[in-house]
Amino acid sequence: MVHVLGSRVLIRPSDPERSRTFYGEELGLAVYREFGTGPERGTVYFLGGGFLELSGRSDAPPSPSVRLWLQVADVAAAHEELRERGVEIVRSPVREPWGLIEMWIADPDGTPIVLVETPADHPLRHRPGI
Repeated sequence: MVHVLGSRVLIRPSDPERSRTFYGEELGLAVYREFGTGPERGTVYFLGGGFLELSGRSDAPPSPSVRLWLQVADVAAAHEELRERGVEIVRSPVREPWGLIEMWIADPDGTPIVLVETPADHPLRHRPGI
């Protein structure tokens, strides 16, 4: 069995400075560490139980199969805060048929980001018999 000590999602943005502005200032993620120098320096952000690293640069568009799923305590509050910061909301919060409340945004390169709230009555919050 592989014993994983840590993990992170690595994104190579087309415009690193624009992406750092989005993730750090608009989305409000806290910086874990930075490394290197210049416009393509690396920045690693906290993502709850993981990390998001922006480093390098890519001329290719992001894969449509890559998405970030970020659980938040209150999607409505996140919606209001992000709107006030000027973040484009792709889809306002909606309670999905599976019971989660989801809101969609995208980073500057179009990588979809789903902000998710797990309501108090959702089965993910309860494990009967445990």
